[in-house]
Amino acid sequence: MDEGRITSEQLVEQYLARIEAYDDRGPALNTIIALTPDALETARALDAERRATGARGPLHGVPILIKDNYDLAGLPTTNGSLAMADVRPPDDAFQVRRLREAGAVILGKTNLHEFARGITTVSSLGGQTLNPYDTTRNPGGSSGGTAAAVAASFAAAGMGSDTCGSIRIPSAHNNLVGLRGTSGLSSRDGVVPLSNTLDIAGPLARSVRDLALLLDVTVGSDPADPSTTEADANIPTSYTTSLDADALRDARVGVLTMLMRQDPEDEPVARVIDAAVDDLRRLGTEVVTVEIDGLTDLLDSYTVLSHEFKFSLNAYLAEIPGAPSLADVLADGRYHPDVEERLMRSNEVETLDTDVYREALGRRETIRRRVVETLDELELDALIYPTIRQQAAVIGSPQGGDNCRLSPHSGLPAITVPAGFTPDELPVGLEILGRPFAEARLIGLAYAFEQATKHRQPPPSTPPLVALVPAGP
Repeated sequence: MDEGRITSEQLVEQYLARIEAYDDRGPALNTIIALTPDALETARALDAERRATGARGPLHGVPILIKDNYDLAGLPTTNGSLAMADVRPPDDAFQVRRLREAGAVILGKTNLHEFARGITTVSSLGGQTLNPYDTTRNPGGSSGGTAAAVAASFAAAGMGSDTCGSIRIPSAHNNLVGLRGTSGLSSRDGVVPLSNTLDIAGPLARSVRDLALLLDVTVGSDPADPSTTEADANIPTSYTTSLDADALRDARVGVLTMLMRQDPEDEPVARVIDAAVDDLRRLGTEVVTVEIDGLTDLLDSYTVLSHEFKFSLNAYLAEIPGAPSLADVLADGRYHPDVEERLMRSNEVETLDTDVYREALGRRETIRRRVVETLDELELDALIYPTIRQQAAVIGSPQGGDNCRLSPHSGLPAITVPAGFTPDELPVGLEILGRPFAEARLIGLAYAFEQATKHRQPPPSTPPLVALVPAGP
């Protein structure tokens, strides 16, 4: 666009053509819940602004997709549920507002696992999203609509949310880069919550550079989200300054053995991570094995999420006139059967004033302390492990291999980067976890690995369009 070879309007048109060809027709990936009706108009206005006064920054005129649990003024925030199809918040989520201010074009809203309570991306309103690398398999979740859409090049990048893996798992299953930042790095204002303690919101992208650019404009302190008080003091001038192809040279990382192999079905992914470890050593990184006493038991809990869900969700809905409560949703019955048990179990929680809940919160502090102590004692830059230990499951089958809990239960940042493919030609993600507010270091390590290995490949089900006609089968 800077060189005048394409305009934002043309770019939006081309992405819309790919959505029509591959989301609505062709493999029918089913990633999009709604397109913004004014996207082309916004792109034309941004093109005129670029000609008149120059670009606002690197995202000027760039089309972005957002998960349909982000508020976007003028469209419902459905959370993937028919029961929330008419919930219309009055304004944009904090991060959406930041994207607009940076000149991004919000192209539309993507499907998610209903209420973000699952990792296979199926919902009563959006249906089942398919994985573009193998359309018989799930795309991960809960941000699976965003991930599949970005992988299939329906937009330049996308936004998701992560309570226990919901950015990182779909990024791994779709050969993308995804970051769960330090708790408090980015505002959750205007994002439908699962857990006020565990939720974050942030980007998924096809490259580490793209993710850094998105992160630059979406992080920061926000009075509407008290968790972000320390954010501004821990943000660099730009995360792009960490894009160092030599960042792995003389780095020192630890393979967290407990998250490598637990079941026989983990082996195909584990072998890809074994090869990634070999790559790290070849690139000059010292790799050691790490065990943290008691970590398995400390992570064996979803208590915080299951207890907070009703109270967090109802507080969000109470601010929107006419929106239902969780009890209303259950009485309505218009939700996917997949989430029924989890919704009902959360609705039965009567109070957070319990020893069980307080013990679960206390575990978080213990996990965080033990991980940071391990990093310090062993002089490690980061811990590494597979983002999810098993490849994407066939749709309708259970998805195993969940490694989601270490980052949210500790509040520590973790980035996933493409690590290669299983024998079934399904993507695998390498997760890199570091100290509080160490996003810049993690981005540097991920970038160096990405540039040296070049594992990211586009999916076979959505080839380039030629004259708006699919170029392949």
